[in-house]
Amino acid sequence: MPLVAHTNLPTFHRLQTEGEDILSANRANHQDIRELHIGLLNIMPDAALEATERQFFRLVGACNQIAQFHVHPFTISGLERSTQAQQHINTYYDTFEQIQEEGLDALIISGANVTHNHLQDEDFWTPLTEVFSWAKKNVTSILCSCLATHALIQYCYNIERTRLPHKRWGVFSHKVIDKFHPLTAEINTRFDVPHSRFNEIFQDDIEEKGLKVLVSSQQAGVHLAVSKDGFRIVFFQGHPEYDDISLLKEYKREVFRYFNGERDDYPPYPESYFNTEACVILDDYQALVEEAKLNHEDFPNFPEHQIIPDIDNTWRDSAKAVFNNWLGKVYQITNQDRKIPFMDGIDPNNPLNL
Repeated sequence: MPLVAHTNLPTFHRLQTEGEDILSANRANHQDIRELHIGLLNIMPDAALEATERQFFRLVGACNQIAQFHVHPFTISGLERSTQAQQHINTYYDTFEQIQEEGLDALIISGANVTHNHLQDEDFWTPLTEVFSWAKKNVTSILCSCLATHALIQYCYNIERTRLPHKRWGVFSHKVIDKFHPLTAEINTRFDVPHSRFNEIFQDDIEEKGLKVLVSSQQAGVHLAVSKDGFRIVFFQGHPEYDDISLLKEYKREVFRYFNGERDDYPPYPESYFNTEACVILDDYQALVEEAKLNHEDFPNFPEHQIIPDIDNTWRDSAKAVFNNWLGKVYQITNQDRKIPFMDGIDPNNPLNL
């Protein structure tokens, strides 16, 4: 079933114009179909705030379970916001207090940008762990993305992430390690996932703490893992929610940072992302940037409209399949009352009887 536009959040209209199936609140109220309420703790910076909404809303809306999906975005303190972003949050987001009062069936926690070497030194560390501690007791399953994965593995298992020699950046091939886990059932045994991070938590460290690794890559490391019980916490180290052009926009930002002297080297291409034709265009563009920088000229127009037709999305179907499996299992075991995480008879320590 589709997403339900239960508020005036602009993301609903944007997704509808892109062809997504969005159900109005009025139509939803006239259907005798069960609701699932999913929180989105959005801690991304201002520039990515609304794009992150759309990316995760799309994955939720693509699930084909017999349910109406109500997604509730909210955020936490400790994140610097512009006036415009704060207005968007004040207008369209729930507060954590509202979330606690009304309850959730599932929770997604986005990635974030950091400013300190150690995550526990970030201003958002305590508010993030407070949300997680509440959700662990009251929500059926929590799905963590990238930075949230690093933060909560550190919080729960005392594994601190390791700084990589170079940024892990690009689209990487992954292999399913456990074909029989409900999250990886009936999906391709090998598929791509985008990554974009300077840090990593390694497979040996994860497995030593009893966590189960489900999907990994020889180049990019662990992508998908779950908590000891098999389901309560789902960890993504990659970014399956990314749009086709997410890495392109990031590359453009890095080129602009180089032009402004914020980085010393011209950024390398994200791995396995641009094809040969796109690389030729971008090689020519680099020459323009170098010349403009040398001559103190304006930043040349970035040729994104020439590049976009050559970008392939090789991860979306598998991302949808994992989300479909995740919310399908939430649907099967969560209580009808969204303030209660499980229906009667479900063991919270082994909710899927694995």
